[in-house]
Amino acid sequence: MNKKFDSETLYERLYNFALRCQRLTNLLPKTSYNLVYNRQLTRSSGSMGANYIEALEGLSKKDFIHRLRICRKETRESVHWLRLIKDSNADLPEITKEAQKLIEEGQEIKKIFSSSILTSEKQIKTNSEII
Repeated sequence: MNKKFDSETLYERLYNFALRCQRLTNLLPKTSYNLVYNRQLTRSSGSMGANYIEALEGLSKKDFIHRLRICRKETRESVHWLRLIKDSNADLPEITKEAQKLIEEGQEIKKIFSSSILTSEKQIKTNSEII
C-alpha cells in the first residue's frame, strides 16, 4: 500500500492521532494512575502536531531536523503512555483495543519522522559536500 505523506496529510494524521488519544482518555476510569496518564498522553500527543507545524516553519534545514526530532520524541512518549494505559486497564476491552490501535499508529508515525530526519540529514550532507 503506497501512502502519500505530504506535509498536509501528515499534519492531519497527527491531529487525528491527538484527537483519538483525547477521546480514549475520556473513557478511562478516574483512578489516580489514569489521571496522570491522561494528562501526560494529552500533552505528548498534542505536542506532536504543534511541533510539526514548528518544523514546517523552520528557519533552516537544521532547525527543521531539530523540530522533527522533538516530534519523534513526543511520539515515543505518547506510545509509552498508551502502553501504560493499555496494560493498567487490561480488564477493559474497549480501552485496550483502542490503545493498541493508537500504539500501532504511533509506531508508524515514529517511523515517518525517523525517515524524514534521515532524508533531511542526507540532503544537508550532500549539499555541504557540493560546496
